Amino acid sequence: MTTQNVTLSQAAAKRIAAIVAADADKNALRVAVEGGGCSGFSYKFDLDKDQHDDDIVITRDGATVLIDPVSLIYMAGSEIDFVDNLLGQSFQIKNPNAVASCGCGTSFSV
Repeated sequence: MTTQNVTLSQAAAKRIAAIVAADADKNALRVAVEGGGCSGFSYKFDLDKDQHDDDIVITRDGATVLIDPVSLIYMAGSEIDFVDNLLGQSFQIKNPNAVASCGCGTSFSV
């Protein structure tokens, strides 16, 4: 599903729906961009129950992602994905605006 050029992969939607279903107090995954991290900015993932009036809401297959407008500026054109491989499980942001990133997968620069 696409909102403001941010997409949510099927794998991410499936994982978000499963995580939220296990926590009765939460109903969405909030993704934010914060200053800091190895490369200048980092992604923050939190479960949330409160949607703010200015949040961008992305839904797919029973999953909801909330992104604040400031974070959206840095995430335009990105895909939120969930990866499960030999290195572990994690949400990853495939961000075409990032000119550098680090091995942790959650830090980037623009």
